[in-house]
Amino acid sequence: MSPPEQQPKFFVDRSLGRVAVPGLLRAAGWDLITLAEHYGVPEDEKVEDTRWIEDSAKLGWAVLMKDKRIRYRQAEIEAVIEHQARCFVITRGDLTSAAYAERFVTNQKAIFAAAVTAGPYIYAVHADRLERLYPPRDQMPPA
Repeated sequence: MSPPEQQPKFFVDRSLGRVAVPGLLRAAGWDLITLAEHYGVPEDEKVEDTRWIEDSAKLGWAVLMKDKRIRYRQAEIEAVIEHQARCFVITRGDLTSAAYAERFVTNQKAIFAAAVTAGPYIYAVHADRLERLYPPRDQMPPA
C-alpha cells in the first residue's frame, strides 16, 4: 500500500478576504492560512505583495489570490520567479465569495496536483479549468 499523499497547504491573499472564502475552503477540506492570520491584524493591510509572495514560497505554501492584472505586475512576477512561488489566481473581480470558493473547489483536483509541483508558475482559475498564465507555454523548458 502506498503512503497517503500529502495535501498542499495554501496561503490566501487579502484579495480573497479574511473570513468567507477561507471558511468555505476550509469546510471543503483545504489546509490554508490567510494573510491576516499569518501577519496579524492590522499589519496584514501593510504587507507588500512581493513580501508575502516571498514568505509564502519560503514556507512551501501555494498561493490563492484574486488579481485580474497579475500577468502585468512586473514586481510580483519577479517575486514569483525569484522565490519559485506556486500561484493560483482568479482573474475576475466581480464574483461573490461563494463563487470564488466554488471555482477553487471545482478545480480542487487539478490545483492540488499542480500545487505539489515545483514553481515558479501562475495558473488562472476559471469556472471549469486552470490556464497557465506564467510561464507562457512558449517559455516553458522542455520536459
